[in-house]
Amino acid sequence: MNQRRIFIKNTLIAGAAASFSPSFLMSATRTNKEKLGVALVGLGYYSTDLLAPALQLTEHCELKGIVTGSPEKIPVWQEKYGIQDKNIYNYENFDSIANNEEIDIIYVVLPPSMHMEYTVRAANAGKHVWCEKPMATSVEECTTMINACKSNGVKLAIGYRCQHDPNIQAYMKVAKERPFGKVKMITSAAGYFDGRTDHWKQKKDLGGGAMGDMGVYALQGARLATGEEPISVLAQASTTRPEIYHEVEETMMFQLEFPSGALASCQTSFGIQMNHLHVNYEKGWLKMEPHSSYNGNKGSMSDGTIINFPINSQQAKQMDEDALSIMNGQNMLVPGEEGLRDIRVVEAIYKSARQNCVVKL
Repeated sequence: MNQRRIFIKNTLIAGAAASFSPSFLMSATRTNKEKLGVALVGLGYYSTDLLAPALQLTEHCELKGIVTGSPEKIPVWQEKYGIQDKNIYNYENFDSIANNEEIDIIYVVLPPSMHMEYTVRAANAGKHVWCEKPMATSVEECTTMINACKSNGVKLAIGYRCQHDPNIQAYMKVAKERPFGKVKMITSAAGYFDGRTDHWKQKKDLGGGAMGDMGVYALQGARLATGEEPISVLAQASTTRPEIYHEVEETMMFQLEFPSGALASCQTSFGIQMNHLHVNYEKGWLKMEPHSSYNGNKGSMSDGTIINFPINSQQAKQMDEDALSIMNGQNMLVPGEEGLRDIRVVEAIYKSARQNCVVKL
């Protein structure tokens, strides 16, 4: 698998220069459409149950195409969403999407081990890229993805729906304005009980493990609540079901230290239901429960402020705002660099768990 990744990286980066042409750039930067066409790559649960329905609610983008390795899914999607034959691709003919002017954005919804390959291929085809979290399995892969999109003149956004949620933006605002003084201590947790026994989340080669999946929510809770990047981590991985989680961790507990002196205690798991954020400041507190839910997040502050902004669909809001950024030539709210920041910490967390020591960042 590692040799294959190295081969993919080298060949795709080399292909970027060959693929880059005025026609591709014109396709990627076209802004005179009322709605941008989106093609979903990978038709698993998240695409099927969340993204495709959310695209029916958007104002600035629409579901135009699909990319799948499962032919039996095609007629189902065509009947439900009216997708034309010319906008249906598989993983072998995917690169020909470069010639399809109805597709402006490729949304990569695959196991993390495949994110780099399809982000680079989409960028080489002159298409903007939205990529699900975690961004990739390594800092090196994240950097490759960012560089491929830049060299092809296309936008890259990571699917952190929560950063588009006004409830999460509320505690990010507290981090900036500091009405309660400095952050002193944070507890952040994200997890659920996963009863599956043969899924990519349980396979190392596919980028599985609790830390990369649910763990980035716990990590983001701490990062966004402080507005800082951690300077050290101490982590411990464990499992209560070794017959299932023998390649990757079921649970990860990690401590973070920030430049201001703030500390964070974070947990993530595929064996424990948890979803909360608690921030203690010098002169008050903030609580969010849940803080990374699909169905709305809510919280309160020590001064009596209630955080409970209604939101119909996080995914629809995310995709609409990202589409508008493309159409208006603006920076993405959650660019590739944000995904890279998380993966840099995730790598340090895994190193700390392996070596049983504090890792400096």
